[in-house]
Amino acid sequence: MKIVLERDVLADAVAWTARALPARPAVPVLAGIRLQAAEDLVLSSFDYDVSAQATVPVSTEEPGSALVSGRLLAEISRSLPAKPVHISVDEGRAVLTCGSATFTLLTMPEDDYPALPEMPPAAGSIGSDAFATAVSQAVTAAGRDDTLPALTGVRMEINGETLTLVATDRYRLAVRELRWNPARPDLTAAVLVPAKALADTARTLTNGAEVAIALALPGEDGGTGDGMIGFEGAGRQTTTRLLGGEFPRTQALLPTSSNAAAVLSTSLLTESVKRVALVAERNTAVRLAFSAGQLVLEAGTGDEAQAEEVLEADFEGDDLSIAFNPQYLLDGLTAIDSDTVRISFTEPGKPALLTGKPGPDGSPEFRYLLMPIRLGG
Repeated sequence: MKIVLERDVLADAVAWTARALPARPAVPVLAGIRLQAAEDLVLSSFDYDVSAQATVPVSTEEPGSALVSGRLLAEISRSLPAKPVHISVDEGRAVLTCGSATFTLLTMPEDDYPALPEMPPAAGSIGSDAFATAVSQAVTAAGRDDTLPALTGVRMEINGETLTLVATDRYRLAVRELRWNPARPDLTAAVLVPAKALADTARTLTNGAEVAIALALPGEDGGTGDGMIGFEGAGRQTTTRLLGGEFPRTQALLPTSSNAAAVLSTSLLTESVKRVALVAERNTAVRLAFSAGQLVLEAGTGDEAQAEEVLEADFEGDDLSIAFNPQYLLDGLTAIDSDTVRISFTEPGKPALLTGKPGPDGSPEFRYLLMPIRLGG
C-alpha cells in the first residue's frame, strides 16, 4: 500500500475512527485501526459493540491494507506538521512520512480482525446540527450507573415525522421532541441507545448537513440479540448495539397542568445558582423561595458557610419553597436552549418542570423534570 493525503484529513479521520477503540480490548487486534486503500482510504475500528468507519480522499499509488495500533496512530497524526502525509506498508511495517518526520509502526495480523457489521436498513434522516443539539439536551438526564444499564441509555421513540429522545436517572427526566424525515410515513419504533455512544456520534457528525439513521429492531427478520442502530454522514458511519432491559414508564410523570410557575432569565439564574452553590456541601441542596416578583436562593446552614441571593422573577401562584440538587438544576438550565426558563410546579414535594420558550406548535420542544430534595424540619 502506498498513499498520499493531507495531514488534517488524516488526523480528523483517525480521531473519528479511534472513538470506537476499546479501553481494554478483549483481543489485541481490537486495539487496531484498519486502513484500506483503493480509490479512497477507509479507516475502521470495532469493539463488538460500536463500529466506526471514515472514508477520505487520497492519492493512491498502490492499493492495499494494514492494521496498526489505533491510539498510537491517533497520537502521531495529531502531532504531524501541516504537510502531505505519505503512508507505505511493506513486510509487516507501516511507514508514515510527513515533512522531515518519519514514523514506523508494526502492523497487526489482519486475518484475526473481525468483520464489521453491515449498516441496518435506513430509517430516516435529520439535520445534523438539530440532531446534535437535541441529543446533548436529552443525555443530560441519562444515568451513569452501569449496574442499571437501561438507565444509561436514551430511549429513541419514532412516530412518523416525530422523533422523541427520553432519558432519566430516576432523579430527573429529560424529554426532547423534534421533526425528522422518516424513510416511510407509518414508521413507529422505540429503541434504547447507549447515551455515551449517541452523544459522541451526534457531536462529531456535524460536518455534513444531514445525518442518516439506520435501524435494525431487536428480533427483526427472525434475528436474535438486542438490535442495532447506525448513523452516517459526511463520509463517516458508525453502528451501535442497542441496549436491552426495561426502560421506566416516564410519560405519565410529565405534568399536564401547574398550580404555580416562575419565568426567569436563564443566564442570570444559572450564574446565581453557581454562586450560591459554592457554600453547599456535597449532596446538600440549594433552596429556592418564590414569592410575588422575586426568587430568594439560599444554601448552607447556621453551623456552616451560608449564601443568599435575590433575583427578580415573574411568579404566579401561592408562595412556595423548594430545594434541588444544585448540579442537577444547573444541568437542566444549561440544556435549555432559550434566554428565559419557565419553572412550573404542581404540589409541594412534587417534581418541578423546567422548559424554555414554546416551539412552533406552541408547546416546549425540551422538557426537564427535576425531583426536589426533601428538607429536614
